[in-house]
Amino acid sequence: MSVTTKPRASLGRVIEDLGNTLLEVVSGAVDDDTEIETVVIHDVLDDAMPMRRALVLGVGLSDPDEIAELLRVLATQQASALVLRAPVRSEQPVREASEATGIPVLALTRGASWAQLAAMLRSLIAEGDVGDQGATTLGGMPSGDLFALANAIATLLNAPVTIEDRNSRVVAFSGRQHEADPARIETVLGRQVPERFARQLEERGVFQELYRSVDPIDVGPVNNTEGLPSFPRVALAVRAGDEILGSIWAAVQEPLSPDRVRALKDSAGLVALHMLRLRAGADVERRLRADLLATILEGGPGAADATARLRLNDHRCVVLALSAAEESDDEPSAGARGVAERQRIADAFAVHLGAVYLRSAVAVIGNVVYAVVGIRPEQGDAETGAEHRDADSRAARVATDFLGRLGATSEIRIGVGTVAEGAAGIPASRANADRALRVVRQTPTREPVARFTTVQMEALLVELGDLVRSRGDQPTGPVARLLAQDREKGTHLVETLRAWLDAFGDVAVAAARVYTHPNTFRYRLRRLSEISGLDLTDPDARFSAMVQLRLLIPRDGGLIDG
Repeated sequence: MSVTTKPRASLGRVIEDLGNTLLEVVSGAVDDDTEIETVVIHDVLDDAMPMRRALVLGVGLSDPDEIAELLRVLATQQASALVLRAPVRSEQPVREASEATGIPVLALTRGASWAQLAAMLRSLIAEGDVGDQGATTLGGMPSGDLFALANAIATLLNAPVTIEDRNSRVVAFSGRQHEADPARIETVLGRQVPERFARQLEERGVFQELYRSVDPIDVGPVNNTEGLPSFPRVALAVRAGDEILGSIWAAVQEPLSPDRVRALKDSAGLVALHMLRLRAGADVERRLRADLLATILEGGPGAADATARLRLNDHRCVVLALSAAEESDDEPSAGARGVAERQRIADAFAVHLGAVYLRSAVAVIGNVVYAVVGIRPEQGDAETGAEHRDADSRAARVATDFLGRLGATSEIRIGVGTVAEGAAGIPASRANADRALRVVRQTPTREPVARFTTVQMEALLVELGDLVRSRGDQPTGPVARLLAQDREKGTHLVETLRAWLDAFGDVAVAAARVYTHPNTFRYRLRRLSEISGLDLTDPDARFSAMVQLRLLIPRDGGLIDG
C-alpha cells in the first residue's frame, strides 16, 4: 500500500534487480517505466481478481493458446506483465498476443520457487510503502536500497555479490549471479545459504573468524556431492559499532587486489548505514501506519486523506478487531511480553491478509490489532456484486483461516465489522468489529471469529448489561418475587422459569435440562405462576422475564452487583 503518487516499483526495476538470476524476457517489449502495484497469482477459477498494474504469475500455464487468451484478458485489465515457468513455449500465438497487447512475457528460471519470487517482488514493491520517503540518499544512493548498493559493490569488485543478515539470509544481491557457481545460484534462489553449506562453514570456523575480523577474509570453496564447480569467496562482516548486522560475500575466481579490498571495506560502512536505515524505517513505518489507521478508524477531517495515503480510498472496506488472551498482571514482564506478542501477531496477520487482499492495512492500536481490508468496486456480474455484499463473510473466513494457521485459536478472538461503502463508513465498521469482539471474548465456547451481523443481539445485551450495572438495577415484578421465594424457601423457581423459556415452552426438554420429572416440572410452573403472578401465555411478560433473567440474574443464581 503505497501512500505516494509515484509507483512503488517499475517493470524496469524488477528486470534490473532480478533479471539474469530469476527472470528473463522471452516475448514482447519491456517498458522500463511500466508501473507495478501488486503481485497476483493467476487462478483460472477466480477471474474476478483485479489485475490493474499487476505482475501476474501464471502458475501452471504452458499451453500457448491459453497463454495468448490470458494475455488478451490481462490487456483489458491493464496488467503490467505475465510471468511463466521456464522453459516458455514462445510459439506464434504467444508472440503475436504479447506484441498486440503490449503485455511482455517473462520466464521464471528453473529451480526458483513461485513463493520465493512472490516474496522478492512484494519486497521490491513495498519499498516506500507508507509515506513519501522523499529523495533521502546514503552515499549517493536511495536510502535502504540494498539491491542498488549490491550492484555498485559488484562493479567495484568485478564479482557477483550478496548481502546477508546474521542468519545467512540473503537480503540483497547483485546482478551477474550467473557468473558464480551453483552454490551461489542456489543461495540466491532460496534467499538463504543452504544448510549443508552453512554447516560446512560453521565447522570450518568461518563465521567465528568473519565476525572477529575487521578485514575481509578468504573462504575456500565449499564441498558438494554433485561434482559441480565451487569458487572461493571473500567475506566481510558489516558492523554498527560493536553490533554485527550481517556480511558481504563476493564470489571470486582470483584474490582481490589491495584497491578492491579497500573498496570492499569502504563499502561495508555504507551497507551498515543502509541496513540501519531499513531497520529504523520499519519501526517508523509501523508508527506511521498505526497513526494513519487510527485516523481512519476514528473518522474526522483527516480521515479521507489518511484513507488515500493507505490506498484504501474508492474501496469497500471491512474492519477486523483482534485480541489475544490477557497477560497475567502478577508477572512484571507481562506487559512488555504482551506488547511484543501483539506486534508479532499483527505482522503475521498483515502477511496473511496481504496474500488475499490487494489492499489492506494492519496496526496495533492500544491492546487491539486492527485491520482494514479493501475491495475495489469493479464493473461485473451479479456474482461479483454478491461478493462485495458478503465482504464481511469472506473476511471472517480469511480470519478463521489465519487462526488455523497460527494454531492459537484458544487464545485469540476476532470481531468482524460491517461493510463500509467508503471512508465515512469505516468508523462504524470499527465500532461494530469492537462490539463483535467483545461478544466473542465473553463467550469462550463460541467460535473464535464472529461477524457483527450474526451477533448483533448479543452485542446489544452486553451493552444493556453495562447500563444496568452502572445504574445498579435490580430485578422487579414477577422475577423479583420468584427470587425472594427461592431464597426464603430453598425452591428452584427461577431455575425452572429459565429452563422453560430457554426450551421455548417445551416441558420435556426443559425438565431434562434441570434433571426433573416432567410432572414435577409442570407443578413448579403452576407454582411459579401463582407466586409471581407471571402470565406465561403473555409474550410481553415472557420477554420481560427473559431480559431480566439474562441481564440481572446470572446462571449461578446471584445478582449483578451494582
